[in-house]
Amino acid sequence: MNIIAWAVLGIVAGAIAKLLYPGRQGGGIFSTMILGIIGSFLGGSLYTLLTKGTISLTATGFSLPGLLVAVLGAMIAIFLWGLVTRSAA
Repeated sequence: MNIIAWAVLGIVAGAIAKLLYPGRQGGGIFSTMILGIIGSFLGGSLYTLLTKGTISLTATGFSLPGLLVAVLGAMIAIFLWGLVTRSAA
């Protein structure tokens, strides 16, 4: 998949994940795109691990199942980012 398709998938997956994830997340379109691309890789890698039993860095394809996996990966990325940036107050 080329970089433009990853960017489009990232924007869509990140936006859907931010809509579905409870709470308020900051950031603009660039952070949403980065979050979606990271989610695409995270979701694709987890899907490969669960289905094939191997660990590999793979991104999801530009399809409806690929979008669903990317959204789930982006939601995991939102959760992990919230853990990292949470203040200790």
